[in-house]
Amino acid sequence: MTPRDFDIIAEESASSTSIIAKSGMDRISIKGGQRLQGVIPISGAKNAALPLMTASLLTKETLTLTNLPELADIVTLAELLTQHGVSVDWDRANSAIAFKAGKITNTTAPYDLVRKMRASILVLGPILAREGAATVSLPGGCAIGTRPVDLHLKALEQLGAEIKLDKGYVHAKAPDGLHGAEVVFPFVSVGATENIMMAAALADGESKLINAAREPEVIDLANCLTTMGAKIYGIGSDTLIIRGVKTLSGGLHRVIPDRIEAGTYAMAVAATGGNVLLKGARMDHIGSLVEKLNEAGAKVNEAEGGMQVSCPNGRLAGVDVMTEPFPGFPTDLQAQFMALMSLADGASMITESIFENRFMHVPELSRMGASINLHGGSAMVRGVSSLTGAPVMATDLRASVSLVIAGLAAEGETIVSRVYHLDRGYERVEEKLAECGAEIKRIGE
Repeated sequence: MTPRDFDIIAEESASSTSIIAKSGMDRISIKGGQRLQGVIPISGAKNAALPLMTASLLTKETLTLTNLPELADIVTLAELLTQHGVSVDWDRANSAIAFKAGKITNTTAPYDLVRKMRASILVLGPILAREGAATVSLPGGCAIGTRPVDLHLKALEQLGAEIKLDKGYVHAKAPDGLHGAEVVFPFVSVGATENIMMAAALADGESKLINAAREPEVIDLANCLTTMGAKIYGIGSDTLIIRGVKTLSGGLHRVIPDRIEAGTYAMAVAATGGNVLLKGARMDHIGSLVEKLNEAGAKVNEAEGGMQVSCPNGRLAGVDVMTEPFPGFPTDLQAQFMALMSLADGASMITESIFENRFMHVPELSRMGASINLHGGSAMVRGVSSLTGAPVMATDLRASVSLVIAGLAAEGETIVSRVYHLDRGYERVEEKLAECGAEIKRIGE
């Protein structure tokens, strides 16, 4: 089966027949006030799966990934890999895909595919390292700031690539192959760390990546590359040493559980005063959130098979957070935490230090009765006694799920539109919540 067998979910598509079988024009209806009770299984991490998929470009042999979530972004990237010549065999029953890039038939990643998700830039390093040339459109994705690819390009130049930007495309060449170099990232970038780590794995000589990202997803990629024969040292630290090899082999790798999904559901449980086992969740991946939830009055503990979350006091106290690179508070949980703090006693200050435009959910939460004032990169949230259901619109992936959390806790009905954002990052969200007692369903336009 190839990704062409299942249509891509596009923003304008109202008639998608994809494996996810959801329309970009769907909405979600939530009738709030139900406590979440039961078990929520945590899917494989999207942000780990995407770079792992691009790692298949580094070898002629088969790379099989298990515990893959069935998401729009996964489908989109599978489509992109297919047009590069990668065979994609999706075993849905076992949540696995086998990728084989026996021969890279096309070194260009076109705008029509890349525009749908920013992670597409991650094909640049692997294709360049293996083929000596790559042309990749500048990426798209959520509109939450510029997220420049400059770090990727400058680092590749240090590895010996010749880079030219023309008509919205990155043209990269390394006719004599890439070579090892010392790369100092001016600030922590997960995507740049992943891209350069993959490129350096096939470069001639030793590379040293300083101020590298330490996120669990980066560690997962490094572990997979090691399984494939890469020589990577310092995994989990901010300094990576990579000794390039001539070829990499295939392998079998299980994707780590999604810490952002786990954190999101943990906050949904806390917002509704519920009690839920997050099956498969790893507390060590979201320690900063766990600390804040416990400080606010929730109860989060390791449990057999995952993580138990409850809210014994019914209401939380306001606490302050600032987003930071791992192990700090994740920017991908900021919107959800703001929704939670909207119902906490007292005030909380939420400061976004990663992306400059990640407060687009504020007007929509305000429509539901939240009291939020923005001051540059910070939001002052004053908790209210209750939120009220309202028609709201998702603006990006994490904003969309923050509105779902608010809707679960609100009085009355909330209608969330533009849920194609939600489908990019959360697998079977309505099913998982409904099985724990939420009154939630997907409705057509």
